[in-house]
Amino acid sequence: MRLYEGYRWVDMHCHLDLYPDHQALIAESDRERIATLAVTTTPKAWARNAEMASASSHVRVALGLHPQLVKEREAEIVLFERLLSESRYVGEVGLDAGPRYYGSFEAQERVFDRVLRACAEHGDKILTVHSVRAVGRVLRHIENKLPSDRARVILHWFTGSASDARRAVELGCFFSVNSEMLKSAKHRALVAALPIDRIITETDGPFVQSEGRPVRPRSVIGTTAEIAAILGWTQDDIAKQIVSNLVTLQQAL
Repeated sequence: MRLYEGYRWVDMHCHLDLYPDHQALIAESDRERIATLAVTTTPKAWARNAEMASASSHVRVALGLHPQLVKEREAEIVLFERLLSESRYVGEVGLDAGPRYYGSFEAQERVFDRVLRACAEHGDKILTVHSVRAVGRVLRHIENKLPSDRARVILHWFTGSASDARRAVELGCFFSVNSEMLKSAKHRALVAALPIDRIITETDGPFVQSEGRPVRPRSVIGTTAEIAAILGWTQDDIAKQIVSNLVTLQQAL
């Protein structure tokens, strides 16, 4: 996944391995020219995912340790650190302070701290970061442990405040937007206020659904149309801008 010249669409956060037709989705991303980042939830899942996507021109795999799984899998941070040299892409990682996961928040912070420090040490990483009810804490960790010249951060499904967004922009963060976010007037207004050169599309499939079925990478086509309507742009111009944003993300640090 280098500069994506000639690519048409972008899905920067999708759990391809959680679909029953994982391999078909990889083929679909190639056919539809969708630059797709397949995130993983545990380091143990990374190798198989990378193998399945190894021949793809449009799909790359991120090495992750999901904050919602840290309670059971904190020890896998050692495997994450061992594998990090094999992947430029990191995700899904981050913090979740929602009621179901707040009990493991201290462990989540320990893991996220080690993720960021490892990425800073290696350099030239691209991270997709979870921040449910924890945007301020996530930004504080990034500010303290991950210099902007060592990695690029995408705030996945960002639902923070306007002030959080401004702080994230100052830290160099990008924002990935999915169709579920755009159902909320509040979040549509937030997207409208973001710098257009920091917006990337995502699906977060299969967790996001449309008409009772999980969205697929090609669902970003509809999301692009919605963003265009919010901003008063044409869909084609927004699609080109998002690909241009991806080019910026991919440039070596």
